[in-house]
Amino acid sequence: MNDVQFHSDLDRLIEILPEKVRKHLTYEKMEDVIELVLDINRLPEVRHSGGRIDCLGIEPITQEDISYITNMVADFTSDNRSGIPGTLHRISAIRNRQGKIIGLTCRIGRVVTGTIACIKDFVIKGKSILFLGRPGVGKTTKLREISRLMADEIGKRVIVVDTSNEIAGDGDYPHSAIGKARRMQVRQPEYQKDIIKKRLLR
Repeated sequence: MNDVQFHSDLDRLIEILPEKVRKHLTYEKMEDVIELVLDINRLPEVRHSGGRIDCLGIEPITQEDISYITNMVADFTSDNRSGIPGTLHRISAIRNRQGKIIGLTCRIGRVVTGTIACIKDFVIKGKSILFLGRPGVGKTTKLREISRLMADEIGKRVIVVDTSNEIAGDGDYPHSAIGKARRMQVRQPEYQKDIIKKRLLR
């Protein structure tokens, strides 16, 4: 059985945050954090995989803090998502009725290998697998590793249809976590089914 190994680009996420948030974050504090929540007029929060929520500091988030972050990342798409190119971190925006961004959720993406050992036989045999679970339990992580396994170890032609860049990360090139699998980005979620149909018919 493979050893489970973790890797993240936490420094890439931390460096886009305002100093008043950044100074409260360390690798030790972020070990089991699944997301960072930044809403105007509220204290910044870190949400842990076990459900615990911790506030950071005593200074509430301002519009300037939100603007600082949004200026550091790519433009948000129609589904209010952005990210940090070359990483698996995802950033979602909450807007007011006028379209102004008033809150951000920074979802931390991690590469975790060795998690599909117990289902590897099913994957190799081409069996269908359904993943169910609450956020942060590893569903997307397993999809990444299955993509890498199929493309690199089994030599299959693998294309990840990535609606919100969750699986292969943000930017024009996919994250190395999916190995040699290719990634097809989808501009809007409602187009995903049509793109998948076209790929299957080829």
